[in-house]
Amino acid sequence: MNAASSPVATEPTPDDGPAPGAPPRGRGSLARIAHEEYFDYQPTSTADLPDPMPLIENLTRCVIEILAGARELEQVARWVTDDVYRTLLARASISARARAARGAPVVRPTFSVGTPRLTAPRDGVVEAVVIVTSRARARAVAIRLEGLDRRWRASAISVL
Repeated sequence: MNAASSPVATEPTPDDGPAPGAPPRGRGSLARIAHEEYFDYQPTSTADLPDPMPLIENLTRCVIEILAGARELEQVARWVTDDVYRTLLARASISARARAARGAPVVRPTFSVGTPRLTAPRDGVVEAVVIVTSRARARAVAIRLEGLDRRWRASAISVL
């Protein structure tokens, strides 16, 4: 076999175009949208994700403690989306102002977490409701988990 007929790997040149699977280049709106889709969270199938029950129970416990002022919000930042983080931050600051206005100290709440009720509206999404009971009252915590980047992330949390 001579050197002219043997296949030789060459470096891609600018004339070859973008690499396969790379987002389109340019400054137009289509290139910007493709770039955001390429680098945004990638959905993950439920089959490729761990059991959501431990995360739901722990996230419920953490959210109640965050609202009571006994836990820092940054401890759950990895497991929630940016929108949920901002919502929890606003609620935690309102709770902190209310405690400060009445002069109440931060006390770790005593509560029990019930068994989560799960539903799966589509692949890669789990919705759960957990009843949290304390001496004073019972609350419901609704959580929506989505499989993003091969792990569960809470895309919605409501404390009722």
